[in-house]
Amino acid sequence: MITVYGISNCDTVRKARRWLEAHAIEYRFHDLREDGVDEAEVARWIEELGLDAVLNRRSTSWRALPAATRDGLDAASAPALINGHPTLVKRPLLDTGTSLHTGFREADYARLFERHTL
Repeated sequence: MITVYGISNCDTVRKARRWLEAHAIEYRFHDLREDGVDEAEVARWIEELGLDAVLNRRSTSWRALPAATRDGLDAASAPALINGHPTLVKRPLLDTGTSLHTGFREADYARLFERHTL
């Protein structure tokens, strides 16, 4: 099952969800703010994609963190921090069951789901 991780009021997440729906691709939406996120899951994302691909350093949540927290963050400490601040995840994070992807670009989704394009 495909899972889209994000927050419901994020414009990019909404675009990704609309694209999936327009192409009749079934998915489950996991609201990071409402449903939270498991540290082990975040650690898996970081291991597969790298910290820079998972962490949204442009978010207001990131900017609100103390400088010492931001400066000392690494792949080992990030899962706990993201568990406490799930909006730090770069959105949307798409889990196809076989691969992970962050962000949304229509062309990338079209390539990823070639068999579903209209």
